[in-house]
Amino acid sequence: MVKKIMNDPKDIVDEMLEGFVFAHKELQWFKEYRTVAVKERKEKVGLVALGGSGHEPAHAGYIGEGMLDAVAVGNLFASPSPDQILKAIEAANRGKGVLVILKNYSGDLMNFSIAKELAEEENIRVESVVVKDDVAVQDSTYSTGRRGIAGTVFVHKIAGARAAEGAELEEVKVTAQKAIDHIRSIGISLGTCILPGLKKPGFYIGENEIELGMGIHGEPGIRKMELKSANELAETMVDRILEDLDYRKQEVAVLINGLGGTPQMELYVLTASLKKVFAREEIAAYRVMVGNYMTSLEMAGCSVSLMELDEEFKRLLDKPCMTPALRIQ
Repeated sequence: MVKKIMNDPKDIVDEMLEGFVFAHKELQWFKEYRTVAVKERKEKVGLVALGGSGHEPAHAGYIGEGMLDAVAVGNLFASPSPDQILKAIEAANRGKGVLVILKNYSGDLMNFSIAKELAEEENIRVESVVVKDDVAVQDSTYSTGRRGIAGTVFVHKIAGARAAEGAELEEVKVTAQKAIDHIRSIGISLGTCILPGLKKPGFYIGENEIELGMGIHGEPGIRKMELKSANELAETMVDRILEDLDYRKQEVAVLINGLGGTPQMELYVLTASLKKVFAREEIAAYRVMVGNYMTSLEMAGCSVSLMELDEEFKRLLDKPCMTPALRIQ
């Protein structure tokens, strides 16, 4: 039996957002556009993210001081419309331009391109960066290349801190792109998720199987494999990342991200296993973040993201932020 806390499935996104802004009164909600934004308007470069719902706390959970200014929220696992994205750009605009942080999915890119044209007709300067951190695939039917997954949270933090320092639009864009170039991620799925209103999942993973590299919408990964120990999973995930970008003898930030259905206990067990792999590969962890940052409803599994650090990135990571899902003081 499929059990979910909901009313009518077609209303679940709007009711989720209603509850979200009720709990976080520092934010405002443009209901007809499914757009959430900060109330307090500061003169700085505006930061916008967009994406489908079902990945909470991404992306509205990262609105606030030191991170995002507005988010356009799509239907479950679906891109927001151009009108929604335009509203988010307008809400984030303070006269110094807006940077939109995209994940590499065709619907997001297409709808953003339309919204950008509309915003520029209103004389709003708009730039964008595209996160492509998933090393599992180089191409897929769901994207225009490698996918954007949980490493996007690092980009939100880095770009948000740079904008808060008063940097100009092009400077924030350059810093965000530099972060993207230094981030790589890989996910594993132990189980499936079921969209509200449906009675069964759209795909299956065997009882003793896991999928290496499955995307956050259930897109295929690299391969199915037998369930392994945490130590073996950590080795497999890090080895796959190192094949794409060599982090050996580097200082990194680490994000161990739950996909929604994995207990914190198991995430920390994997973290302990990653510690052993990092020691073997001479990878120094400067900051380690563990929790649910970009989920896939109730999917069991997790992802690991690494970002190579320099002194600028360490400074920006350490700068305070105050959002519903991430607080650094």
